[in-house]
Amino acid sequence: MQAANPKTKLNRSLGFWSALSLVVGTVIGSGIFFKQSSVLDSAGSTTNALLAWLLGGLITLTAGLTIAEVGAQMPHTGGLYVYMEAIYGKLWGFLSGWMQVVIYGPAIIASIGAYLGILLVGFFNLSSQWQAPLSIGVIILIGILNMFENRWGAAFQMVTTLGKLLPIIAIIIFGLFFGNQAAFGQTLQSVSQSNGTFGVAVLATLFAYDGWILVANLGGEIKEPQKMLPRAIILGISLVLVAYTLVTYGILHFVPAETIHKLGQQTTLYFAQAAFGTIGGRLLNIGIIVSMVGCLNGKIMTFPRIVYAMADRHQLPFSKQLRYLNPKSHEPIIATAVILAYASILILFFNPDRLSDLCIFTVYCFYVATFIGVFLLRHRQAGQPRPFSTPWFPLTPLIAILGALFVIVSEIGSDLPGVLLSLLIVALGLPVYYYQRRQTTL
Repeated sequence: MQAANPKTKLNRSLGFWSALSLVVGTVIGSGIFFKQSSVLDSAGSTTNALLAWLLGGLITLTAGLTIAEVGAQMPHTGGLYVYMEAIYGKLWGFLSGWMQVVIYGPAIIASIGAYLGILLVGFFNLSSQWQAPLSIGVIILIGILNMFENRWGAAFQMVTTLGKLLPIIAIIIFGLFFGNQAAFGQTLQSVSQSNGTFGVAVLATLFAYDGWILVANLGGEIKEPQKMLPRAIILGISLVLVAYTLVTYGILHFVPAETIHKLGQQTTLYFAQAAFGTIGGRLLNIGIIVSMVGCLNGKIMTFPRIVYAMADRHQLPFSKQLRYLNPKSHEPIIATAVILAYASILILFFNPDRLSDLCIFTVYCFYVATFIGVFLLRHRQAGQPRPFSTPWFPLTPLIAILGALFVIVSEIGSDLPGVLLSLLIVALGLPVYYYQRRQTTL
């Protein structure tokens, strides 16, 4: 792969703790704080709600164990885009990257930024007209931080990850030791009515667990990636699984199921105020803000790497500019600026949450293809040593495949127009791919 500049390359300077904080930090955003009621309502009982969070985590863990084998063999910048290209060829690699850089990545950043703006407006009692400026301002500030050497963004990620763990630990400890409700056994009657099924509840948790794979975008910047990347993915997902399950148990042990059903997204705030008073509610809000800032930092740190990797292969318009690395920081500053500008436009003129939802279907299609790729790689490289092997093969990747297929089928059933639109967005990449390929062969 040709470098962007013979004298300027990405810094391979990120250690294990940086990679681990990226996995944990990009997964834990706001979902665990706001989805307790929706998961409970869909599950129909507290027991099933706990099982949904646990099962969603286990499915995600099998996905991580599967991707770890692929990533250890391809420790390069670009993650899923690189894996798809290596397994299925340049066209499919391009389409997976195209979908992420054109809609999914900017929309995810814009969506988190928009929700963060809402929280900041409420926290400081500001007028709603400040929501968009605050959202864009935070995105730009974090983006500027990530234009310096990657160690600064990584350090910020570690600090925010530790910060977001504090409210989680507080919820777990207080819920476990001071709650007096039955965390198991409260039935459907206790929550008035169910708005879904157990499958819908698991689906909601899978979305709350998503984001761990983004650390693979930094494969070209992690020290000893063949060892560190699998360890960070596996331990990171495991920590999130334990945290999500214990937070859910703590809340269910402290707040009656019927109350959770009535409170909806305010459940965790109610918990904090009941446990720690008004100050506790304010502190929890600060914890959630820190959590979302850390999640946003992880996205802004990782998505521009896909742009850089694609531009480095001359697969995007203006590839020469997009593959530029700052000689001092060794960061893809133009790719980062483009992602930030795009996300800001989405905040101002579109519903970024809806846009990010549109691409869930295609993201999981590429997940499935990569999980299947483990079987293809083992067949092609039979007898060759692997830096990391997925344990309990082939059961582990099969569970990962079934989990991803469950998301795909659920999306088709619940949002067929959105699925078709997301496929159209991917298809729009085809003329770009063939045009760029023609330009590079002239």
